[in-house]
Amino acid sequence: MIVRSRIDGYARVGLALVALAALAATLERAIRVGEGAQSWISYFTNLSNMLGAYVLFTDGVAVLRGTRRVPGLVRGAATLYLLITGAVYWTLLTGTMDATTVPWANDVVHAVIPAAFLADWLIRPPTHRVPWAKAQLWMAFPLLYLAFSLLRGPSADWYPYDFLDPRGPGGYAHVLLWSVIMTAAFAAALALLVLWANLARANRRPGPRPPAPGSDDLPGGAGTSGAGRHV
Repeated sequence: MIVRSRIDGYARVGLALVALAALAATLERAIRVGEGAQSWISYFTNLSNMLGAYVLFTDGVAVLRGTRRVPGLVRGAATLYLLITGAVYWTLLTGTMDATTVPWANDVVHAVIPAAFLADWLIRPPTHRVPWAKAQLWMAFPLLYLAFSLLRGPSADWYPYDFLDPRGPGGYAHVLLWSVIMTAAFAAALALLVLWANLARANRRPGPRPPAPGSDDLPGGAGTSGAGRHV
């Protein structure tokens, strides 16, 4: 069991370092092609992967040290953001790669890390119930990100994603439509993640409990009365 835990801890730390290496590669690419660090950090992909790397590293170190692990609510937030990152990229943005894209780093931030977080949530859901009211707070970051992108766009003359760019066909009506679609996607994914975690916890078979004093389940069948003894 100890060996298994150490492997788990090292795997999480190693995956965090891979994510950080991929982020560093994409940052170097952004600076090299003239996008700059400000635009790089304005991508939801990079922000969600930074959170993912932090969660993986912190949780891995906690496993190795035997200390308190990352809370389920923090894991859930990272899983939600990375799940949407991967889903949006593979459904809407796969054709945006160009000659300057770093392929391995692109795959790490859009596929490897999102898949790892989703698998971890499905295989090892939180041990405590995830309250719906608190899970709704996960929506704050995507909504703030949307507002930030739309407010920064005109002054920077740059938008991180085409579906947030009002200069394209459809203008702000197009942006509004996609904002509603993306918000609904976040809300649906949030509901599924919480539902899975709470159902998995409810279906988890409880371990054996020690017998209560005076119970006829005590060793030797010593109960509270002779009629209750096992023979």
